[in-house]
Amino acid sequence: MIHAANSLTDAVSRLKASEQFRAWRRVRPNRAMLAGERHYKPEELAELWGVSTETIRSIFREEPGVLKIGKTGSKYKRGYVTLRIPEEVMERVHRRLSA
Repeated sequence: MIHAANSLTDAVSRLKASEQFRAWRRVRPNRAMLAGERHYKPEELAELWGVSTETIRSIFREEPGVLKIGKTGSKYKRGYVTLRIPEEVMERVHRRLSA
């Protein structure tokens, strides 16, 4: 797990170095949005925060509340997991890493 820890540390460093991440501010949703919370693709969040998709995946891979859709791999097949990041989780991580 040392490799995973280094990867996460590197991802957090890249995120904190991003000007877009530091400048990002939550946009207050209108009342209609409150009924269904928005879920972001890693690609969308990477564009919003000005970092790579892999940086976003590294940061949110083990974050509680992130939807993980797909299957883990087997001995002969690679696993594919799709991440969907709820707005609440995105804001929580932003607050934590901006502090």
